[in-house]
Amino acid sequence: MVVRVQAEDFDVGAELAALGRDRPAIGAMTSFVGMVRDSGGDDPLVALVLEHYPGMTERQLEAIEAEARRRWPLDQVLVIHRHGRLCPGDRIVLVATTSAHRDAAFDSCRFLIDWLKTQAPFWKQEVTTTGSRWVEAKSSDDDAAARWSL
Repeated sequence: MVVRVQAEDFDVGAELAALGRDRPAIGAMTSFVGMVRDSGGDDPLVALVLEHYPGMTERQLEAIEAEARRRWPLDQVLVIHRHGRLCPGDRIVLVATTSAHRDAAFDSCRFLIDWLKTQAPFWKQEVTTTGSRWVEAKSSDDDAAARWSL
């Protein structure tokens, strides 16, 4: 398990190569990279500012990762989430899972990103050409996470 919360960018290729290195039992690796869009409602987005509580955030991400491991037979899990001021086109999050089987890799990766979107303690502020505003939770994100309820 690797969970990191960081301000620095990450190299997707290097992270995925390291995740699969010397793991011959892996039959599938699935990844998701979330990026900053250039739209903030009706106004062009200048930046997205992500805030979090160090320590609490990592513990919650680890709990989400543990739930994925409980549900699927996973070999490796990687979650990297950035914080700070990010611009359109910047990477925000990388989630990757490995398993002997593709269904477990696909399903767990989607689960992780759905739960991160609703359960991870990050606060997002959109900075646009006309000002800034806090991003509210979206019902579509809640609906996506709800599909994983037991």
